[in-house]
Amino acid sequence: MGLGTVAVIGGGIIGCLVARRIVHDHPASTVLLLDRDAVGCGASRRSAGLHFPRGASERVRRMSAYSQEFYEKLKADRPTVPIHPVGMSMVSQTDRAELEKIYIDPVRRDDAPAVLDACGAEVRVPPRASVWDVRSAHHADVHRLVQELVTDLRPRVHVREGVRVTGLEPGGLGVRLSLGTGERLTVDRVVLAPGPWLSEPAWADPVAPLGARVKKIVALHIDHPAGEADRAVVFHDEDAFLLPLAYRGHWLFSYTCQDWDVDPDRVGADLDAHDVEQARASLSRYVPLLASRCTAGRVFCDAYSVSRQPLLCRLDPDGRVVFAGAAGGSGYRLAPAIAAEAVQLLDPSVKGNLR
Repeated sequence: MGLGTVAVIGGGIIGCLVARRIVHDHPASTVLLLDRDAVGCGASRRSAGLHFPRGASERVRRMSAYSQEFYEKLKADRPTVPIHPVGMSMVSQTDRAELEKIYIDPVRRDDAPAVLDACGAEVRVPPRASVWDVRSAHHADVHRLVQELVTDLRPRVHVREGVRVTGLEPGGLGVRLSLGTGERLTVDRVVLAPGPWLSEPAWADPVAPLGARVKKIVALHIDHPAGEADRAVVFHDEDAFLLPLAYRGHWLFSYTCQDWDVDPDRVGADLDAHDVEQARASLSRYVPLLASRCTAGRVFCDAYSVSRQPLLCRLDPDGRVVFAGAAGGSGYRLAPAIAAEAVQLLDPSVKGNLR
């Protein structure tokens, strides 16, 4: 069954996979993919693209497992896509029972060596902490992956880059869109996948009751060669990780920045002194020899829900506008599952919101 004309607003990894899912499940539909910039140039451009099978709730664990299967099939079908398997060690003082509620099939390394290594430096394992192997991890060049997927979609999807949506008005007969180009059009349905741009005037009012917030994200680059055999190290208790980016030739350290309620149009792509100081302090707790070698990095934003789970819901009484996002820094990791739920919500035969 077709869905009529569907506009997907937001050309990041989530919007891209939503468009892909629509043309797969509802090939009779007409799909427009709209982005105010080039596709993949929002949060997707600076994402670390790290996937590992975990979730703090049963719903997110299911979404993570679904997305893992999707990416594994995509890589098997198209070996050249920029998805790179990576070994992963996870360090935590959390007990086994709690970790097994979060990670899918973690394996405790009871015979773990006394010294873990990353970037040629010793990783400090805190007292009473255990080291675990996490299977099926990978990382992706998300920006390039979006470009490749959208290239495949272009014969079936109308891709409108550099086109801002300035007005969104759902009604009984469709959804009226106003565009920055001066064009006005009416579509049957909309999927809103705006990433951190929650406060755009066109949709700020219907999105505000969701309670999502925007947080700054900072990752530092470590100028040390990274190889395919190097392992990522996740510091579970601090929600931080070291990731070898072999395709770029360096390592990345991501830590949890606590700058909330920021404007993505005002947060620049450049690091400031506060970013560097906080990241180095976090890294020094685990690999002090690396802290002084973090002299570059990336800055961006993402949207977080109150529940720390992705938000998927209908925004209007007729169910013509679906919100998909606020994945809390896990947009790439959960994007296939988010896309599947969003397209289900577009179907008028599906009642209520999916969970």
